[in-house]
Amino acid sequence: MNIQIFGTSKCFDTKKAERWFSERHISFQKIDLKQKGISKGELESVVAALARRLGSKDQAIEALIDSKSKDYASIAYLADEDKLEKLLEQPSLLCTPLVRNGKTDATAGYCPDIWKNWE
Repeated sequence: MNIQIFGTSKCFDTKKAERWFSERHISFQKIDLKQKGISKGELESVVAALARRLGSKDQAIEALIDSKSKDYASIAYLADEDKLEKLLEQPSLLCTPLVRNGKTDATAGYCPDIWKNWE
């Protein structure tokens, strides 16, 4: 497994995800979205992996957006093709943690039921 956890140090769900993998002795790479952000290629890889599980690219993009974010209004009414660009500009709009297992699997948010199938 090649686990990457994208999140912020203040996000409780990100901390829970890190703890979940640590308790199972699964190594992971932590990427702080406030410090490093997420590249366009990484975000597209996460979208593609989510689209395989959810059924479509549009559903995958919607799953990435944190509807509880204080800046949610800035993305809510954008056209679908513009939402990815907005997520790259403002990583605080992402539903964290983003957990990626290689290039084939990814989740948005705290999803231990899916992660246990990766083991």
